Amino acid sequence: MPALDLKTNVAVADPKAFSLEFSKFAAATLKKPETYISVNYTYHENLTFNGSFDPALLLSITSLDNINPDANLEYSKAFFAFFKEKLGVPDDRGYITFVDPGRTNIGYQSTHFGVIFG
Repeated sequence: MPALDLKTNVAVADPKAFSLEFSKFAAATLKKPETYISVNYTYHENLTFNGSFDPALLLSITSLDNINPDANLEYSKAFFAFFKEKLGVPDDRGYITFVDPGRTNIGYQSTHFGVIFG
């Protein structure tokens, strides 16, 4: 599992294609199999940052066992570079929130990851 929820005021021409590309990038960046990756792209024309509607984003990453200060620094660099290239959002126009809720707090396949991974 990681789940990535992207909110941005940048509309993309093909949201499905972008989401699939984002999914592959997330799997590679977070070093998790894409079979566990879930991404959500949501366009919000009214999203503001620093008092303007210039391109901006909010990204929430929920992931198990790989969220820590050193890794988050690398993830932040990688994701902001991706969004600058794909969406034109500079790294000073958004926030990334990293959350590791713990294995027992994520349900999957009628159980939770604490049972699945021990």
